[in-house]
Amino acid sequence: MVGESREPDTESGPLEGITVLDASRVLAAPFCTMQLGDLGADVIKVERPGTGDQTRGWHPPIYGESGESAYYVSINRNKRSITLDLSSEEGRDIFRTLAWDADVLVENFRVGKMEEWDLGYEALREENPGLVYAHITGYGEWGPAADRPAYDIVMQAEGGMMSITGTEDGEPVRVGVAIADIGAGMYATQAILAALTHRERDESGHGQKIDVSLFDGQVAWMTYMASYYFATGIPPGRMGSKHPTIAPYQSFETADDHLVIAVSSEHIWPRFCEAIGRSELLEDARFSTNSERVANREKLDEILEPVLKERTAGEWVDIFEQAEVPASPVRDMSAVFDDPQLTHRGMVASVDHPTGETIEMPASPMFLSQTPTSIRHHPPMLGEHTREILEEAGYQQAAIDRFDAEDIV
Repeated sequence: MVGESREPDTESGPLEGITVLDASRVLAAPFCTMQLGDLGADVIKVERPGTGDQTRGWHPPIYGESGESAYYVSINRNKRSITLDLSSEEGRDIFRTLAWDADVLVENFRVGKMEEWDLGYEALREENPGLVYAHITGYGEWGPAADRPAYDIVMQAEGGMMSITGTEDGEPVRVGVAIADIGAGMYATQAILAALTHRERDESGHGQKIDVSLFDGQVAWMTYMASYYFATGIPPGRMGSKHPTIAPYQSFETADDHLVIAVSSEHIWPRFCEAIGRSELLEDARFSTNSERVANREKLDEILEPVLKERTAGEWVDIFEQAEVPASPVRDMSAVFDDPQLTHRGMVASVDHPTGETIEMPASPMFLSQTPTSIRHHPPMLGEHTREILEEAGYQQAAIDRFDAEDIV
């Protein structure tokens, strides 16, 4: 299932023994809990009876016989699914029982909803003071926008990403994956791991509350673009694939396809000029340093564009590889997952599904030498582990049968 470099020295991941109660849906929080599952945690995914996570219905495409949404599958491996009706008092009682035994709780309900149900952090930590409680929302738990709903495309627009994505004379462009959600999920994962570490070191053994928002995460991801604004007072604009402070560092048209070239240092510039057969550029004062090349970017582009159209992207890649100039064609998913580097690294994983189907997916990019990540469980079918989880929590068969009959689970 995974490459040789993922073979563990022990039987478990670094989070073995950690139980995560995952009361989340869609993308940001499920992406967070999937990472925790990859690291070895037991993730219990709580879903609404009958419908479950909304992404189960986000199709096509689906995976063959399983009928599972490709979107849902992408972020829900290494989890067990239990259905619970949290709108019922008995469903909430079951949830409390699970939360009192959990190390981590992750949820992304609107601000105040869990408190309405008496399932908020303050209520749950009375019985479980070690609980690490992570709440992921659109705008955070306080502030004038706290109650607003959030969607990735809105976050990319509101957080500044779309102001710097797209061509200078074109319309703003959304990044092709929901990076506001994914970014928030990554920040939540980091915060949870930090809180677990603190709990381990703190004499009290207490957990804490974590508040992560899509908006905050998207703004934090502006990094050097935000610094450019603070340094100059001028908001950076859209430049297509170009870089505001490096040149040439962009996509060029070749005879058959687009090619990305990254001349990211003064050491690479001479090799680049010689590789394209234009060594005279090294004597041109307009391009003698990166700062000069950035200042004279348009003139440089006028020289480079016709030269790079003389060969195909593949031919240029071979030439630049020999010259040690970073370059790549713009590849689609088919080409990406045909890359031998990914195969060697074990980044193309597969997992068996109860339908008998094998589901392929990207593996975890986190490599740990002693306790590596792993894909141990398929993305669960709705409610697949309800009885198993309730039995582990101490419920008797008669009670579970009644919960089922009354649509509590």
